[in-house]
Amino acid sequence: MEAVWKFFENMNELVYVADADTYEFIYMNQKALSICGLTSLEQTRGKKCYEVLQNASAPCEICNNSGLVPGQFKEWRYYNPVYDRHMLVKDTVVETGGRRLRIEIAIDISAETRQKEIIRDYQNREALINEALRTALQASDPEASLKIAIEYLGKALGGERVYIFEKNPEGGDDNTYEWVASGVTPQKDNLQNVPPEVCEGWYRIFSENGCVVIGDIEEIRTRNPLQYEILKRQDIFSVTVVPLYEDGRVIGFCGVDNPPSASLQDISDLLQIMGHFIESLLKMRNLVRNLQRMSYLDQLTQIGNRYAMEAYTKNMCQGESVGIVYGDITGLKRVNDAEGHAAGDHLICSSCACMKAAFGDAYRLFRIGGDELLAICVGIGEADFQGRIEKLKKIMAETSVNMAVGADWKSSNTDGISAVLAAAEARMYEDKAAYYREAGIDRRR
Repeated sequence: MEAVWKFFENMNELVYVADADTYEFIYMNQKALSICGLTSLEQTRGKKCYEVLQNASAPCEICNNSGLVPGQFKEWRYYNPVYDRHMLVKDTVVETGGRRLRIEIAIDISAETRQKEIIRDYQNREALINEALRTALQASDPEASLKIAIEYLGKALGGERVYIFEKNPEGGDDNTYEWVASGVTPQKDNLQNVPPEVCEGWYRIFSENGCVVIGDIEEIRTRNPLQYEILKRQDIFSVTVVPLYEDGRVIGFCGVDNPPSASLQDISDLLQIMGHFIESLLKMRNLVRNLQRMSYLDQLTQIGNRYAMEAYTKNMCQGESVGIVYGDITGLKRVNDAEGHAAGDHLICSSCACMKAAFGDAYRLFRIGGDELLAICVGIGEADFQGRIEKLKKIMAETSVNMAVGADWKSSNTDGISAVLAAAEARMYEDKAAYYREAGIDRRR
């Protein structure tokens, strides 16, 4: 392949090659090196393509590696805010030596300009916002759009970190979305349920429709020492933060850490405009989450339905022990026919309450049919599992609930849970048949 790279070396177009699976840099021609401010290919050794080309610490949300096909070129346009270049891009992938190599040829279709002049070059703020919106809305769902939006803002505004915080039910603040530049340490995991007192000063400003612009955190050292220490710990020396609203109520904020000092006020104005878009995306995200939750929830018992069970088992980690309890509510049809569906619903809820009392504190419950309930216990020991089954039977006896119960336990679910589920179901049918025999009930009538 070395001979192939020499063919690209002196082309006027930018050419780079990276491993499509590991993102490891393989090659950049002279034009690409020059644009990136590099003098030799050695400077890219050990680095990922997104680190050099996007100043990012993780693969780009708009990366199209998975959609590339050998022998075919994908053509698209992209504005790179890190190097302030509008590019006409052609991508393909070749397979060689057991590796998939992404080859990108990019034609620079923008005038030479400096990155810190991005806002002025766009002629107005609306153009920059529109470009960010256009890029974000290419995503298939609001969750991805939010990630793309803050990634774009981070690159375009020259910040080291862009983030969204949302108020949680306990009154604290959760860092729910984060983008960080290359070489910057992510903080999202460390900023969950931040105590209210940390940002209460910001929220006072937000309540008056204000924004926070701190050019040097030393100015808050004595005024707000708690917040100062938290910002200092994250290597933040300047910050711009704007509120996010829902129905006139502040629900969180969006901010940029360590942006160019000369652009602080411009960045604040841009964030306020983008804030309305982010608010809409958060609202759509919540709607999608609620719809997903409802689609996986049995409305009568408020436990998972069959779809939830299938999704849960599909994502189970292999190798752990697993126990399954299969319950079938006996006599449900008779109750529905003789006493009405309200009485049948009460019987279902009572049976579910027994399952919850025995398993619901630590394990997942599902209603997978009209009269079928399931408890899936991942990581449970055999003795604990058997003890909970005895507890279930005791609770059923105390509450006069009749439910055929079958169970099976395996020390490892390496082969999936189909066999465990089938064994539990078979034992449930045995228990059900025994109940009808002892009760002298002919089920054929």
